[in-house]
Amino acid sequence: MGHPQVTSDQLFSYADYLSWPEDERWEIIEGKAYALAAPSREHQRILRETVLIIGNFLKGKPCEVYMAPFDVVLDPPFLKNDDKKNVVQPDISVICDSRKLTEQGCEGAPDWIIEIASPATFRKDLNKKLKLYEKAGVKEYWIVFPKQKSVMVYLLGDDGKYQKNLFFEVPDSIPVQTFADFHIELSEIFSEESGTEQSE
Repeated sequence: MGHPQVTSDQLFSYADYLSWPEDERWEIIEGKAYALAAPSREHQRILRETVLIIGNFLKGKPCEVYMAPFDVVLDPPFLKNDDKKNVVQPDISVICDSRKLTEQGCEGAPDWIIEIASPATFRKDLNKKLKLYEKAGVKEYWIVFPKQKSVMVYLLGDDGKYQKNLFFEVPDSIPVQTFADFHIELSEIFSEESGTEQSE
């Protein structure tokens, strides 16, 4: 298919996505395609530090952590690729059910997703992705704001809705709900220069 010709009313599927150039980054949310620009250096630094902290904690545990680019398909796996309309590349995905892992990435909701917001993406992270992750059953969703050195945490309730909206900032320590004995110190992922660059 080649490079997608995106119009405001055009909808795409996971089958379309698989035909697009591998050197381009795209997401599809409810059929609408969104191009992903190259992330900033500060975005990558926060991503690296956070993945290292999580990866060290998960050593010897059945859960795995993956960082973007990593495809996560959030439609039911029994659907044909032509009928799947949601594939995203979260900055960080933690998956504890190995049956969801495929050669291409993950099919089904990760247990924990972290997005690092930028001026170009924060509305999508706070709106479209928040609704998508809630609908898909992502139990824990963090949105990291580099400039503010803060994190918003959303936790899925028994009714399938995000019941809590928790705010943390440096020097807070965030309890990870997915793992009872795990905390992340925000001072370890934010440096003094955090937020000097923000672009996806």
